[in-house]
Amino acid sequence: MKRKSALAICLLMYILKPAAGSDSAEQNWTNYVRIGAYGLQADNADKIVRNARDGYVLGIEVDNDIPGRYESFLNPEEKLKAIRAVAEKAHAAGNRAFVYIAGTECITANADKTAHTLAKDHPDWLQRKITGEPAVFGGGAAFWIRKGDEDVWVSPYAPEWRKTYMERVRQIAATGIDGIYVDIPYWMTHFDGWEDTWASFDDYTVAAFKKQTGLDARKEVRLGDFSDPKFRKWVDFRIQTITGFIQEIDRTAKSVNPEIKTIPEIYPGIEEEAVRVGSDVYSLYPVVDAIAHEYEFGEGDHMASSRTPLDWFRYQVGMHSFRAFAQGKATWILNYSWDGDKKVDAREAMMNLAASEIMAGANFWDAPGHSMAGSNDLPTRKKIFSWIKTHEETFYRPRTAIDPIGVYFSPETRNYNANEFIASYRGILILLMQKHLEFQIVTPRTLSDFQGGTLILPDVRIMSEGERAWLRTYVGRDKILMITGEDVTGLGAAANILRFRKCPGKDYSAALQKDFDASTPDQEHEFLERLATGTAIRVVASHMIATSIARIDGKPHVFFANFAGLRGGVNPVQTPQTGVQVTVSGVAKGRGFFLPFLGDLQPLDGTAGGSGITYKLPAIEKGAVFWYEP
Repeated sequence: MKRKSALAICLLMYILKPAAGSDSAEQNWTNYVRIGAYGLQADNADKIVRNARDGYVLGIEVDNDIPGRYESFLNPEEKLKAIRAVAEKAHAAGNRAFVYIAGTECITANADKTAHTLAKDHPDWLQRKITGEPAVFGGGAAFWIRKGDEDVWVSPYAPEWRKTYMERVRQIAATGIDGIYVDIPYWMTHFDGWEDTWASFDDYTVAAFKKQTGLDARKEVRLGDFSDPKFRKWVDFRIQTITGFIQEIDRTAKSVNPEIKTIPEIYPGIEEEAVRVGSDVYSLYPVVDAIAHEYEFGEGDHMASSRTPLDWFRYQVGMHSFRAFAQGKATWILNYSWDGDKKVDAREAMMNLAASEIMAGANFWDAPGHSMAGSNDLPTRKKIFSWIKTHEETFYRPRTAIDPIGVYFSPETRNYNANEFIASYRGILILLMQKHLEFQIVTPRTLSDFQGGTLILPDVRIMSEGERAWLRTYVGRDKILMITGEDVTGLGAAANILRFRKCPGKDYSAALQKDFDASTPDQEHEFLERLATGTAIRVVASHMIATSIARIDGKPHVFFANFAGLRGGVNPVQTPQTGVQVTVSGVAKGRGFFLPFLGDLQPLDGTAGGSGITYKLPAIEKGAVFWYEP
């Protein structure tokens, strides 16, 4: 549109369990996509596939929503034929195609002129406020809702709707299409007047919550009060519900076509919005094949042309978090570069967006304004896609840690204490990026695999007994644990347990927010001095460059994203950064390589010294990657 049954407790257990083989997920076409989107009609499959081929598109999104339009929800045959046609044409051309469907939203066209709409025919299906008001909207409520249309949001627990919805999923999978792209599978909490409702309180949802918890959501839950254990159960239940809904879509589609991919589109990222709408990417990654992130990172500006350098660094934190949650699965970014800004060149904004995303290992999807299809500048997109295609293995082969500092993402802390946790978590990660230190985001699913010598807990306020037991073992191996803010570990005093009651992550976040230009990571010198850093790769560069360090196919890589000189809405052209050096420790010889964004690969000669080989890099403009080969 930018356009079941009650859940059992075993679902929660499934969500918390790592997906089989997820730490080294086998790569497939979703890891390498360069996405273009197209409106699918009955007779334009050939044109779509030809256009994709000419534009270096790998991964064709087609907009042909069956369950999100009431007419085709009831009668899908014509749209199914079109989906089958584009799948066949794409495969014949060696491409892949995936089709858009809505999640819990459904539109009836010209509702003011027809006797049958979803709301008129099935009012019991609708999500509702606690006051009983149904989630029914008209033209103007969102830019994709036309005048006269009826836009409704359906409860995932409405049994008749869910049965028909899954039948449509089976029919779509049977066409041979490569993927099902599920947009906005949310609880309605993001339209005006619904933000603080914590919906839905329809009869089906309330009954499902009662069955699972024994609680009456309408009477026993203090909405918005995170200190209320009953409200926390409501929060968990809402996330479990959306996760279970998407999991059933995936299971249903694969029962017909085992190779089909399920890709939800989610705008909330790591911040509080994930809890509010119930679509939590951390919970979703284990039950899908990829996620397309329409990431707006909370209070920041999601249009590339108007982002400040601080916005760009926050964006990096979000994308690296997604990559950690994904555990080898693909991370697609449907974000927006430019929407008519007269002071900013659209082409520069597009390149900035692409560079920032691929340096983090995410897949670039170019779109104009706030739409999905088309481009702000097609020649620029073709240039970007052609270059990515040439160097795709550099950016999309699996990245593994070398000698990282771990930063812990605590889903439960985020769920119940989002503002405090995110300020600490984000501040710590920006600090490490700007100091050019290798970091690894660690989660409950990956904790047992973490091998780094230092782990940071950024104001983590909730821990399970399993997490605490692992930490005891970790510090017992003489590893360093750094606890900032609250301490809920239950650990006693020890030389390798460092506590910072005044959280440096929060302090640095506040300083950046107040005056980004005057803030540098060195102002957190006490924290940095006590931080045991790895020595395998050492980087000297401006703090206006975000770096990430990883091993790819056995070779150390350093990815650079330059945000120096950018001014939101004014200047989209970076100040080139010179004097950047990379030292590879413990080696006496080897080759270095430098690949600038949209440029050609350059071999580099290093200078051997007592600690290793040092490489002086050419000027970095928008971004670049360096790697070393023995």
